[in-house]
Amino acid sequence: MNRRERIEDTLAQHLSLQHLEVQDESHGHNVPDGAESHFKVVAVSEAFADKRLIQRHRMINELVANEFDQGMHALAIHVYTQAEWQERFNQAPMSPPCAGGEKSSEATSL
Repeated sequence: MNRRERIEDTLAQHLSLQHLEVQDESHGHNVPDGAESHFKVVAVSEAFADKRLIQRHRMINELVANEFDQGMHALAIHVYTQAEWQERFNQAPMSPPCAGGEKSSEATSL
């Protein structure tokens, strides 16, 4: 099972989810191929109701802490209730480009 699958499995086991996306965004960073280091989670659950954004992020981070211990470097977290997700027209924001280690022809030739 790869890291994306483990993250999906962990979140699905612990949260009642209406929607879940886990994307490996490592390809956009200056890391070796197959690094599985940078991920994005989009999760929709009523478990986030009445919780502040920081509390929601902590919930996700606590659930996937083992992945950080095993080398995951970054996790973009986008979490919503069903109503919030519908207000966003079922769309999470795009991740910004890497801020300093983006893969480029110059970076990969070093």
